[in-house]
Amino acid sequence: MHIELKRGSRTKLYIQIALTLADRIRSGLIEPGTRLPSVRKLTSDLGVSLVTVSKAYAELEAIQLITCSQGKGCYVRGVQESERSDNIDKMYPVQGNGEKNTPWNWQMALVDYLPRAQLWRHFDTSPQVRYELHMSAIQPELLPTREIIESAYRLSSDHPERMAAYGSFQGDRELRQTFADHFAERGSQVMPERMLITSGTQQGIDLVARTFVGPGDVVYMEAPTYTGAIDVFTSRGAKIITVPMDDEGMRIDLLTRLCDTHPPKLIYTIPTFHNPTGITMSAQRRAQLLNLAQSYHCLILEDDPFSDLYFRDPPPASIKSMDSTGHVVYLKTFSKVLSPGCRVACAIADGSVLTRLVAAKSTADLGSPLLTQKALQSFIQHQYSAYIRQLRDELYARLSAASAVLEAHAPPGMFWVLPDGGLNLWLQLPDGIDMRELHRHALAAGVSFLPGSACYVGEPDISNLRICFTVTDMERLCEGLRVLCNVIANEAPLKGGAAADRLPLI
Repeated sequence: MHIELKRGSRTKLYIQIALTLADRIRSGLIEPGTRLPSVRKLTSDLGVSLVTVSKAYAELEAIQLITCSQGKGCYVRGVQESERSDNIDKMYPVQGNGEKNTPWNWQMALVDYLPRAQLWRHFDTSPQVRYELHMSAIQPELLPTREIIESAYRLSSDHPERMAAYGSFQGDRELRQTFADHFAERGSQVMPERMLITSGTQQGIDLVARTFVGPGDVVYMEAPTYTGAIDVFTSRGAKIITVPMDDEGMRIDLLTRLCDTHPPKLIYTIPTFHNPTGITMSAQRRAQLLNLAQSYHCLILEDDPFSDLYFRDPPPASIKSMDSTGHVVYLKTFSKVLSPGCRVACAIADGSVLTRLVAAKSTADLGSPLLTQKALQSFIQHQYSAYIRQLRDELYARLSAASAVLEAHAPPGMFWVLPDGGLNLWLQLPDGIDMRELHRHALAAGVSFLPGSACYVGEPDISNLRICFTVTDMERLCEGLRVLCNVIANEAPLKGGAAADRLPLI
């Protein structure tokens, strides 16, 4: 495996090695039961001392990610029996030394350059999970799926020639004009020529990263932030520096001081109904962030998945709406609120930044599928405004229900702040909880959540978790939150240090 070591960094080499391996293990890139390279092999591969690798493995063993034994080597700790695939275990049983005897063991010798990829793991759902609260999504029954399918059917039936030709690399012109009208209704004047249609926001983040970020480039992000963005910038070899948040968003005062020492290449932010915290950056902070980017001649990547999902007042204007010098690349997804399967979003940029992004898009996939663009275009043009008003009311009702359950059942020491929009709740847990054990016990009880560590860079011991209050129906949401609160209460130690009395799960 490839481990990029920054030998001039203040972070010690053994910590860099341990963090890289920990990210790969948590991402599932190194499977349970896998034997890690020997100390001597990794020492030779990385050009470091035996002591450095030994200390790295000791760190991983201390946080219970691997187990080491004299003469046998170091192995990734196995998953719980209930989480294993029975078919895999029967075909390729785990040996006495903990290693699975599979015919593809040789693949560990292949070098890859994917240091972290946690996003895909958090889309998986175990069959035992009844209350799926981990994924930031909207319950499928609330989405206009039938209308979009009917639109796609009409388009493919009435205009079969559209399926026999490539679309524009930049995206369908009619859809871009519809997006321009959408933004104009919200006070932002954007010409269709400044837009690029992408296959969801995730591709937009990846295009910006692949085009403008290389090894060692400094990328600033909020702490915590969106797991998928961390994965992308980590894969580019960026030097990621995280900035704490308060109730107005990213701390610009801290960011400014950091930039004096580490000038930024790019600043990634989710200023509106932030994922995972739900915080909205104030208008003043948005202006300050833009001024900072202009002074350092760097890019801001403004990710906006949720701004249409406000519950009371509309959020502040986007940073891009204030940008007259081309420092902001703005990403707006419509997949999240209309059809996740269609994967339609747009990037707005100016000048040569846009030109280079279009070039990157063309090499990635030759343009997004035309049929899905056309299907969404019709709905956005004629039905979106009325639909989104109804959706906001429904989502707010679910937030209110979730709040009531938490108020009634959350154990002492658990805190949260209700967001003004979006899909997520960020929960601060009582002190002393082992998050790995909590996650395991919650899954066993049938509840899934997103561990807070997935939203940080190299910080495994985080006493937060994210739940989505919009992904399931009201009844199951409330039941799932009651179960989760009881699991948390059972895991929280009493002030005197003893374990809490076990509580019924419902």
